[in-house]
Amino acid sequence: MKYYTSIILFFLITSCTSSDSPDYYFKPVDRDILVTNIITYVGPNAPYASDSTRFNPEFRASYEKELPKYQLVNLFKTDGGTYYYFLIRPVGHLAQFRRGVVGSFTLDSASLMPKNFKEIINTPHLAEEIVKERAGFLFKELVKKGKIEEYMVMRDYVEWPDSTLQYSEKTNRWVFQR
Repeated sequence: MKYYTSIILFFLITSCTSSDSPDYYFKPVDRDILVTNIITYVGPNAPYASDSTRFNPEFRASYEKELPKYQLVNLFKTDGGTYYYFLIRPVGHLAQFRRGVVGSFTLDSASLMPKNFKEIINTPHLAEEIVKERAGFLFKELVKKGKIEEYMVMRDYVEWPDSTLQYSEKTNRWVFQR
């Protein structure tokens, strides 16, 4: 009887976790490692780090300290192995605002380090609940369609890319367009 109760409990717990939840794919400790790795891409460089050295091990602790400020809201893995993500991140020193980031990556499963990392959109500075609503919508559309270009003109939802900033997959930074 105890055996059957354990099996039923396992299926109840796993069936309650949505397939676009980070917990569906990763245990909490692995999720934190992944988010710290993502922070290395989307956050400001650690003190004394540059764009070319930010992934060096000596800067890891700096990114780990930033973990409480970031929230991986949604994650979805495609059949081809690409992950789509929706992350909420801080906005400079403006504590009342957040920014949503929706993007994609593939994953080195041994190190949980994203590869082919891309920020597809960044929302404007918004209250967290509005970020969840708007970036959540864009994430769902990305999962459904594999692209969200048609929504790039919605400036209440998408601040970047725009006519001045584009994402560079070479540097993994937003760069000014000339």
